[in-house]
Amino acid sequence: MIKDNLNNINNKIKSICARVGRDPKSIVLVAVTKYTDVISAKEAIDAGVKHVAENYAQDAIKKFEALDKLGVKVTKHFIGHLQTNKVRLILPVVDLIQSVDSLKLAQEIEKQAIKINKQMDILVQVNIPGEKQKFGADKDNGFQLVKDIIGLKNIRVLGLMTMAPLAEDKNIIRECFRGLRLLRDEIIEKIGIQNNLEMKYLSMGMSADYEIALEEGANMLRIGSAIFK
Repeated sequence: MIKDNLNNINNKIKSICARVGRDPKSIVLVAVTKYTDVISAKEAIDAGVKHVAENYAQDAIKKFEALDKLGVKVTKHFIGHLQTNKVRLILPVVDLIQSVDSLKLAQEIEKQAIKINKQMDILVQVNIPGEKQKFGADKDNGFQLVKDIIGLKNIRVLGLMTMAPLAEDKNIIRECFRGLRLLRDEIIEKIGIQNNLEMKYLSMGMSADYEIALEEGANMLRIGSAIFK
């Protein structure tokens, strides 16, 4: 079932990329294992998944360590809200933190990364729609936050992440994704690519809206229920 679901998703990605003139090989599919177990996660990896993600620190530690014990080679993402007191626990087990939304959090990541001699890859999370119930830097502060973070030596900003509103109107979702892409473009234009600012990923789009995200420039998709349903 998981393999079939992945095939269906990959075929949709290829179809959309063909329609909008993009290379499907440039799209990173991140399997969100939040609501599944280690065995199902491994099944997805065996079916070709190269990136997995967790939302909660304790679950990430437990699940990622279990995958390591199984000898599974996979890139591990943390995508949930990260409290500063959990940073030291999560840093050793993850490859990319997608949800850095404040300078305070970035500074704690820097502090703990120095302790374990690690260059930590991150995405800056921006709350493009400005929803109070969602985490992420305010849209108007996203540029300055990136500018502040790249002053830290043990952090590398690989791009931006956002979550679209739960809306029936697809235009609202589309505007959110377009807003993140425009912010990415502004950062590249005004700051430029540097050693610790690569800006190669736009992480946007989940099971319900990844097709719109692809049309608006996403190259990293966070998909859970569509894989593990």
